[in-house]
Amino acid sequence: MKLKVKLIFLSLFLIVSFSSCGSLFGKKKDPSDNTAKAGEYSETGIASYYGDKYEGRPTASGEKFKQKLLTAAHRTLPFGTMVTVTNLKNNKKIRVRINDRGPFVKGRIIDVTRKGAEILDFVREGLTEVRIEYDLEK
Repeated sequence: MKLKVKLIFLSLFLIVSFSSCGSLFGKKKDPSDNTAKAGEYSETGIASYYGDKYEGRPTASGEKFKQKLLTAAHRTLPFGTMVTVTNLKNNKKIRVRINDRGPFVKGRIIDVTRKGAEILDFVREGLTEVRIEYDLEK
């Protein structure tokens, strides 16, 4: 019986030890991994903003959409991820929380609320080129 228990503990120890070695052997990072450091994940592309018709409707995360909040939609980033969005035309920046999926138009990488578009100063144009980066500061 003691031998069986020792073998079980040895097996568990080896499993835990070898499973933690993945990062030592050059395991590639998933860009949608929410544990990245600020600025480590970066994406450049076109941003748009939601229309007023979505006000009060549920987002993909289940919360109600509100134009006055600084939230955004991204295709793959985990819900709750904080990102910095920089308007590359004027260098204005905002921090937004991902709470929805989208945009579903080719070439666009993020949809922000109207409040976000106002701060980034692209309401009139409707679209702008941006860079998004992880921002883990709360």
